Amino acid sequence: MMKLSWVWIVIAIAFLQLVTGFLDFNETELSLIEAYDYGVSKLNYNPLMVGLTLITSAGAKGAVCLDGTLPGYHWHRGYGSGANSWLIQLEGGGWCNNVRTCVYRKKTRRGSSTYMEKQIPFTGILSDKAEQNPDFFNWNRVKLRYCDGASFTGDTENKAAKLQFRGQRIWLAAMEDLMSKGMRNAKQALLSGCSAGGLASILHCDEFRNMFPRTSKVKCLSDAGLFLDAVDVSGGRTLRSLYNGVVGLQCFFPQNLISNIRTPLFILNAAYDSWQIQSSIAPPSADPHGYWHECRLNHAKCSASQMRFLQGFRIEMLNAIKGFSQSRENGLFINSCFAHCQTERQDTWFAANSPEIRNKAIAISVGDWYFDRAGVKIIDCPYPCDKSCHNLVFK
Repeated sequence: MMKLSWVWIVIAIAFLQLVTGFLDFNETELSLIEAYDYGVSKLNYNPLMVGLTLITSAGAKGAVCLDGTLPGYHWHRGYGSGANSWLIQLEGGGWCNNVRTCVYRKKTRRGSSTYMEKQIPFTGILSDKAEQNPDFFNWNRVKLRYCDGASFTGDTENKAAKLQFRGQRIWLAAMEDLMSKGMRNAKQALLSGCSAGGLASILHCDEFRNMFPRTSKVKCLSDAGLFLDAVDVSGGRTLRSLYNGVVGLQCFFPQNLISNIRTPLFILNAAYDSWQIQSSIAPPSADPHGYWHECRLNHAKCSASQMRFLQGFRIEMLNAIKGFSQSRENGLFINSCFAHCQTERQDTWFAANSPEIRNKAIAISVGDWYFDRAGVKIIDCPYPCDKSCHNLVFK
């Protein structure tokens, strides 16, 4: 078994506190964002459907979902020039932060393989079409399903509630299984993820790098994983309360980690991240009178003072990545959009009208950075200057 890094030792301890916290995560708000999963877009295209593979060796290792079922992934085999190249996409989907919300979660695809789709569309960075995914279309592309509730971290259980918190074991079992299926021969590898999966790609980045020979080209990509320890509209810190004991150990918030990652890392984030606005900056718990209700669902309905607050959040994000951006090997794409997860949606990853900064789409920016065609550290001007955004509006 591969050794736990120091981050995982701390995370595992912190997670013991996390799951006994007293804040209820807002599942309703999360479902609004999740409705945009799996490449939902207005484009007329025929996505590749890829079947679910359960990791049969995981059970003996105790690497199981919250409810004890086997974890799984979707894999489309690479070919040609991509036969020995691997892209691992870690699925997102928020977190459960106490026993009650984790028990709820184990009756969903986020906590049990029983409820996972047997096939999912591969779009965006997972697409098999060169015109939709120019740099990675013929790689081995894997979507690792998320069913532990804590960004593939932690290693404990709650016997009374029949909950298994085995994220770290799931991660290792999946990597070992894929290594046995050819990933050990990878000449190129990219660990990516969106949302909670984007956070996981940061947390596991160096560990992933160490699985391969030094001669292999290995990098990491975090999409919408830069969750900030930001002040909410009431003056409190909703997300800090959610993380509870984790943030007390100064390890879980990405802003405290990214400058210490040794492996080249690309941060892709919307400056006005939809999830963070709805569930961290202006959640109902911080807005009991509903002053932010319309704004949080549709940015066009924000008042001048609300927009100033959101501009302050953007500035805080840019300050958080200053140290990170100084590394020549790291990459950045921060667009001034109201969005969340832009790599898996075809319309935001690479299409005729994809979001751009300086006439460069997200897919081209990531490819230029990965293959060292160009240094990529692109930060958009503040809203409303960017007319290429595919902003999310909720009802």
